[in-house]
Amino acid sequence: MIIAVVGPSGAGKDTLIAGALSARPDIQFVRRVITRPSEAGSEDFEGVTFDEFVARKVDGEFALDWEAHGLCYGIPKDQTTAPLVMFNGSRQALGFAMSVFPDLRIIVVTAPDHILADRLSARGRETRADIENRLKRATFELPEGIDATVVVNDSTEAEGISRFLAAIADLK
Repeated sequence: MIIAVVGPSGAGKDTLIAGALSARPDIQFVRRVITRPSEAGSEDFEGVTFDEFVARKVDGEFALDWEAHGLCYGIPKDQTTAPLVMFNGSRQALGFAMSVFPDLRIIVVTAPDHILADRLSARGRETRADIENRLKRATFELPEGIDATVVVNDSTEAEGISRFLAAIADLK
């Protein structure tokens, strides 16, 4: 089974994923390839230049790739063969992802706007205008015909991880 985890910035996807990986060693988490420096951001990813990304894409290395927010993202094929695979995805790429992985399961992690705003502000990486723009995108609708399990991450970290683990367990 392959699971895409999507949701707005500040929803706590990385925190919930880390908690799930700690509790469930059977989950193979995909280390994405992204066109930004490896030291940027809070997740573990492989940073590459745009030219490196394109070369690897041409070589057929990625099972799935997409562009978002001026960056290129790739899911390496060699990391999608385990019985239970999870990756941090993009809501905008879900239609294509479903064509690549017909049995893809989707978990949307979200939280109320005021919580998203507080978390984004606490990160200290975005201006107020950046945060407002991210909040506008937070209500993005999933493509038509795509079913998803929603995890509302509006409580403690432990509660969020518990909800996330329950959503994983409920996927068929």
